[in-house]
Amino acid sequence: MKTFLHCLEFLATIGLCLTAACKSPIAQATGHPAAPVVPVTVATASLQSVPLQVRVVGTVEPSEKVEIKSTIAGEITAVKFGEGQDIKKGDLLFEIDSRPYTEALRQAEAAVVRDRALLTQAEATLQKDTVTSQTADAEAQRYDSLLKDKLVSQQQHLQYSSAAETAKAAVLADRAAADSARATLNLDQVAVDKAKLDLSYCQIRSPISGRAGNLLVHQGNLVKVNDVPLVVINRITPAFVSFNAPERYLDDVRRFSAAGKLPVEAISHTDTQERESGTLSVIDNTVDTQTGTIHLKATFQNDRRTLWPGQFVDVVLTLAGHQNATVIPAAAVQAGQAGQFVYVVKNDKTVEPRQVSVGRNVGDQVIVDKGIAAGETVVTDGQMMLFPGATITVAAAPKGPSATL
Repeated sequence: MKTFLHCLEFLATIGLCLTAACKSPIAQATGHPAAPVVPVTVATASLQSVPLQVRVVGTVEPSEKVEIKSTIAGEITAVKFGEGQDIKKGDLLFEIDSRPYTEALRQAEAAVVRDRALLTQAEATLQKDTVTSQTADAEAQRYDSLLKDKLVSQQQHLQYSSAAETAKAAVLADRAAADSARATLNLDQVAVDKAKLDLSYCQIRSPISGRAGNLLVHQGNLVKVNDVPLVVINRITPAFVSFNAPERYLDDVRRFSAAGKLPVEAISHTDTQERESGTLSVIDNTVDTQTGTIHLKATFQNDRRTLWPGQFVDVVLTLAGHQNATVIPAAAVQAGQAGQFVYVVKNDKTVEPRQVSVGRNVGDQVIVDKGIAAGETVVTDGQMMLFPGATITVAAAPKGPSATL
């Protein structure tokens, strides 16, 4: 037992010697282990005039979209454009077999010629019977006078009176026949106009200028009246971008848009250098109660055709300038258990964590509403190695945008 106790005392002595040997001179002098110096990059918070902006995701829409359909039935005999081709208003797109409609027009025109002849005949008969009626009426009036003077018999007077009445009835019948012939002529003239219209529909032309999509019905196929689309044409210059903004911005949008056109920028998701500038053109007349957003639409000239229908883009709607806002790089803001915080660099090159209240982002920067004053230095990279009171050394910032604001 004594031997075992002597062994424990010997091991404890060796441990104390090793611990003393491992202490650095600084540790021996201060009595505390030396803290490591952490290399970080920093930036200085500054006051800047930043715009009041709304940043959301939008969808590109064509300014005009037309689904080309046939207004007549028939066989497509020719396609006069290429898929994906630029189309001008009035360009010929499709041809439909015109032979049935040419024949229908010929028959309608023949019916009109026949109706005109019948009308001419009816008018001539009316004119002849009108003269006969006038003569018979004059004779009847003369025999009325002769009957009063008892120069003619009652039978002779009745004969001429009956002839006058018969002539008047013939005139009425002729006038009805002429009206019927005229109505038939008008009806067949309408048929001619319809046949001409149907014949014109055998050539389908573009109602707008734009870009043709995929060909949906090919040459040789039969089409029905107003059936499936033959092709879809989108006008992309100009183009629209539709997006939804939170309801809380509605008053600002309405107020600032009343003073003039609000600028809108559309940024490609794949290449942030691809940007198009436009203006806000439509504010919807209702708020979506399900999403709590207001639907907006901006117009872009899109001369370079960087915006494509159906494409998702980042939308930046600028409402007004925001003066004297404290701005720091967004990379400086960290998430903690108590909320967002940043590491602030003190004069002695140590850091302290500080809770902050941040607003919206402006590019790669963020507006600080509370917690940081202009001129203070914050850590933008290397926070993973930091702790309260850690000593830092400023490392060179990576190549790219300057870390100093």
